[in-house]
Amino acid sequence: MDELLGRQAPYSAEAERAILGAMLIDPACIADVVGSVRSGDFYIDGNRDIFETMYAMFGMGSRIDPVLVLDEMKSRGVWKETSAQYLKELMDVTPTAANVLQYCAVVRDRALLRALGTAAGEITDLVYQNGSTGRDGPELVRPQDVLELAEKRIYALRKQSASGGLMPMTQVLLDVLSQISQAAAGGGQLPGITTGLADLDAVLQGLSAGNLVVIASRPGMGKTSIALNIAAAAAKSTGKTVAIFSLEMSRQELVMRMLSSESHIDLESLNLGRLSADEWKRLNDAAGVLSTVDIRVDDNPTMTVAELASQCRRIDNLGLVVVDYLQLMQSAGSGNSWADESRTQAVADISRMMKITAKELGVPIICMSQLNRANEARKDKRPMLSDIRESGAIEQDADAVIGLHREGYYERECEDPNAAEAIILKNRHGRTGVVYLRWIPEYTTYVSDERRHDEDGY
Repeated sequence: MDELLGRQAPYSAEAERAILGAMLIDPACIADVVGSVRSGDFYIDGNRDIFETMYAMFGMGSRIDPVLVLDEMKSRGVWKETSAQYLKELMDVTPTAANVLQYCAVVRDRALLRALGTAAGEITDLVYQNGSTGRDGPELVRPQDVLELAEKRIYALRKQSASGGLMPMTQVLLDVLSQISQAAAGGGQLPGITTGLADLDAVLQGLSAGNLVVIASRPGMGKTSIALNIAAAAAKSTGKTVAIFSLEMSRQELVMRMLSSESHIDLESLNLGRLSADEWKRLNDAAGVLSTVDIRVDDNPTMTVAELASQCRRIDNLGLVVVDYLQLMQSAGSGNSWADESRTQAVADISRMMKITAKELGVPIICMSQLNRANEARKDKRPMLSDIRESGAIEQDADAVIGLHREGYYERECEDPNAAEAIILKNRHGRTGVVYLRWIPEYTTYVSDERRHDEDGY
């Protein structure tokens, strides 16, 4: 298309050749190069083939020199009669590898401009598609959908990451091996974000980037409270922004609960303002702690996943997203009601979009979910995956599902009404089982149950 319009796609043949030449004359720079550019950043096909060949050789730990590169190119079917001469020219025009990272920056910037042009073209096509008024013309596209596509594409470019596409196994291997090395260097530290509950972290291995974690329970069991506990712990431990989307409670109610948990002051006393001098001091200390972390709250009761994603894309240092709760969200196109669509299908769509959003943003998303009444009819009222309200798609999309259970919720005269269980119903990254917690109702908070810690090995 660019050629037809007399336009030239942005690229720098000189910079591409300089990168390849530097890799040939000084293999020591290859580690820096593969961490700075990708094969898709090369505009000239022949240059891309040579880069991919050396990339694969580097990933396999092979020595790299012109003769071995030529041999590998033959094996990969990208060798041409001019290949030997071209490699020699690459080395001749690159006297030193000292500036290779600057060359990489030039190639990467040109690739970004090309990607931006492609994204702009797609968006323009959708805009003008709505201009067709013929009977057999393309189906109209909602302006909100065009805006959502535009934001997604620009956000992907900002992250310097491709929106999909095939990636060579060698590149993925390098990323995974680097991840394992970092874990080893960390002395077995938690790979994900801490929940603030050590026993829960031990099972989940923390909250991993791109994961959708569902916390499910009956109303009043304390799922909002545990989510707020996790949000505060994540904000403190990472220094990153935690975004909370509350479709049920107001901002003020959520912050009141967080203050109660942080200060260890009875929530009822806070609401009534009946505080002793010591409690006022503890309250001020708690407010000081919470004011040092970056937690942002949106209490829009008609939130959609698209709106949530749009807000999160604008946060540069996002670490965690909390949604309370999933069944209250509006599906795309449903407006402020569930009319004209199946509620079950709508919740399934929301669940899938939530998982896609977690992967796109590269942060964990915690979603609260209601359980139906099925468990209340059973003798053992502990939640099961099938109890999740309105859609089995939630259990399918989630990377982890945690069911909260307190015997005291159903039987106040039980032996220990504040004993609680976080039942790991699904865990893609490890084992399932039970994590024992304690519910502290006056502070609306959950803590680890040290008395049960050794009994079950958590």
